[in-house]
Order: sequence, then C-alpha cells, then structure tokens
Amino acid sequence: MDGDFYALMFRMKYIGRWGLMRLLRQENLSEHSLECAILAHGLAVIGNKCFGKNYNIEKIALKAMYHDAPEIITGDMPTPVKYFDKSTKSAYKAVEEHAIERFISLLPEDFRNEYTALFEYTEDEKKIIKAADKLCAYIKCLEETDLGNREFVPALASTKSIIEKFQCEELDYFMEYYVSSFTKALDELQNQNYDKK
Repeated sequence: MDGDFYALMFRMKYIGRWGLMRLLRQENLSEHSLECAILAHGLAVIGNKCFGKNYNIEKIALKAMYHDAPEIITGDMPTPVKYFDKSTKSAYKAVEEHAIERFISLLPEDFRNEYTALFEYTEDEKKIIKAADKLCAYIKCLEETDLGNREFVPALASTKSIIEKFQCEELDYFMEYYVSSFTKALDELQNQNYDKK
C-alpha cells in the first residue's frame, strides 16, 4: 500500500475540468496542476523581484502542483455548485479534508510530515496559489474564445472581473505585461521565421 499515494496522484489525468462547459480542447486536472504551479512560481518571482516580497518560491510552486489533488476523489466540482451557499462550501471542504487525510494515510509513516505540509498554506501561499488558479481559468477562457468557442465569452468576462477585484499586485502585473502572449502563435512567441518543410 505504500506506493498507492503516488499511483493516486497519477490519476489526475483522468479528471476532466470544466464539466458544465462545451470545450473545443479538453483539459484534465494533471495539466491544470502543472500550469497552476508554473504560474504560481511566476507570480511569486514577480512578487519578490518587483514588489520586494519574500516568498518561498519553490514551496509555493510545489504546493500549487498539489493544490487540487483532492479532486482525484471528488472530481472537478463546478464553481457555481461548490460555492452555491455556505453549507455546500463547508460540506465540500470537509470532503476535501477527508481526501487529504486518506492520501497521507497511504504513505509510509516517516514520509507523512513532508506530504502533510504540502496541503497546509500560509496566507501568502494561499493568495498566490489562488491567484494562479484564477489566472489559469482566464487563460483557458482566452484559449477557448480564441478558437471561436462563444460558450466561454461570458466566462472570460466574469473571470476577468474576479481578477480585477482580487487585489493582488503580482496578478495585476502579470495581466498587464504577460497575459497577451497567450494569444500569440508559435512563430510569434519564438520571434523567428523558420523554413516550413
């Protein structure tokens, strides 16, 4: 049973996201977790370099990688359902906590402290990872609308509004300077012209 934790983590790839939406490109929990970790790392770097913060960048990136792991058990609960009211939110939180306890119980006893710490957040860590999560949603909405999926037009607008109200200078900085790159074609990103063969 000592290896079950790792096998469970690898099941992230079977958990689909955006269950209520028509997607032109499917997204799974595994890719979301990596993208969220990349963005959380980036936001933490921005915080340290541009705003004089003292984030533990590596710890934030690692925790972001695991932030949605409970969804291996719960599935991706649509936001309108998860936050329907206080009782729904509270019940979902309890299920998430049970999932984390289950994960930790599958590890050898002397590993458990290391992994328990991955699911415990300081206020700064929570804010940056949540900001990265919202940024992932915005980028997904950009991707879908750029492909012509009008289903995501309202989601793009509402996610942008949430980001604007988030009060996170690192997130504002990313939106101002970097988010436009996500609509560029590969040749534009590389800023080179290659011979097409």
